[in-house]
Amino acid sequence: MFEKILIANRGEIALRVVRAAREMGIATVAVHSTADSDAMHVRMADESVCIGPPSGAQSYLSVPAIIAACEVTGAEAIHPGYGFLSENAGFVQVVEDHDLTFIGPTAEHIRIMGDKITAKDTMKKLGVPCVPGSDGGVATLEEAKRLGEDMGYPVIIKATAGGGGRGMKVAQNAGEMEKAFLTARAEGKSNFGNDEVYIEKYLTTPRHIEIQVFGDGKGRAVHLGERDCSLQRRHQKVFEEAPGPAISAEERAAIGKTCADAVARINYTGAGTIEFLYENGEFYFIEMNTRLQVEHPVTEAIFGVDLVREQIRVASGMEMSFQQEDLTINGHSIEVRINAEKLPNFAPCPGRITQYHAPGGLGVRMDSALYDGYSIPPYYDSLIGKLIVHGRDRPEALARLNRALGELIVDGVDTTVPLFHALLQEEDVLTGNYNIHWLEHWLETNLGDG
Repeated sequence: MFEKILIANRGEIALRVVRAAREMGIATVAVHSTADSDAMHVRMADESVCIGPPSGAQSYLSVPAIIAACEVTGAEAIHPGYGFLSENAGFVQVVEDHDLTFIGPTAEHIRIMGDKITAKDTMKKLGVPCVPGSDGGVATLEEAKRLGEDMGYPVIIKATAGGGGRGMKVAQNAGEMEKAFLTARAEGKSNFGNDEVYIEKYLTTPRHIEIQVFGDGKGRAVHLGERDCSLQRRHQKVFEEAPGPAISAEERAAIGKTCADAVARINYTGAGTIEFLYENGEFYFIEMNTRLQVEHPVTEAIFGVDLVREQIRVASGMEMSFQQEDLTINGHSIEVRINAEKLPNFAPCPGRITQYHAPGGLGVRMDSALYDGYSIPPYYDSLIGKLIVHGRDRPEALARLNRALGELIVDGVDTTVPLFHALLQEEDVLTGNYNIHWLEHWLETNLGDG
């Protein structure tokens, strides 16, 4: 087992890793920018190293600075959290070249799954169902139009290297294809340095379902059920729950086994999430995230496992502490993402926290790095906390969420808490009757967010 690990991240996820490591008796090193000198993860870690100015590109994305921090502190391994360098194959290669351990999958697996065309092709060969679409990249507008006619509209054009909703454009008909195709290419080029795009059939009312998998890198893997992440704004998840309210036990077992078998065949290491669109009883692969997800706590809640602890164990060469037959769903869990944003336009709202109180009680977990007097810097993502609840069933989880939201106090900045109060009054949310377009339509109608 490692004696010391470095956490190449910030905020609530860095604090989450510090806590898991401390329970395992492992010392931790926090890296931070000058803007995060007083951050909670810096205060809680055993050691800290300043690695650059506020800009993420000059600090949390600075590979030389992170490697140097390992060398000066004697850290043996790096946990990347999510975001920043967590899915950067080049970074993983540098880590390995310096005789350090990356707590996550191999550079090869990150590279394969980081390119959406290669990922889709790989998953097809592994028996994972995929959305009908182009075989590889689409180079010309003429080819795009032909594919649109062949598949039938609507279609979606996606940047090969895209993510976070950027580089994705829908063409409802042939007349919209040119603008959608050129815009997707331009966004891919400007955001990711790659203008290659591919085309898929656009499903009209799907749910976003993701399967949590975990592999030991030696040909053994398990699945930990699904999460429903369909309530999204501009392709960004807002509300996640497990198990999915629309998925049957038979469907869960079948798609879960398909995913576990697939990652076992490629000797995948650590945590990963295989994401699908689900419509009319069919699953369609869209991408694989080769890291820990923001919403991993809902899976931990219903299975009673610590995914971060398991990541560290497997990366150190130990066996997985559970097998498929050990994993049984217990109850229902929901997570809502609390952002420092001002409604109705969701404008980032950094500033000083004048009062913070986390909700508590049975079945309530708050993952946050906030504290009284903390100043939220303007340089990073606006996520400031995740409220997770667990109940014996979905109605109890919803009631517990409503109660916990009422207890949460975050004064000094605007947050998205009022959004969740409003959503919990909606019959479709209470019954789980929603798809990936539901929240966008609701926001347009109720908040004028378009």
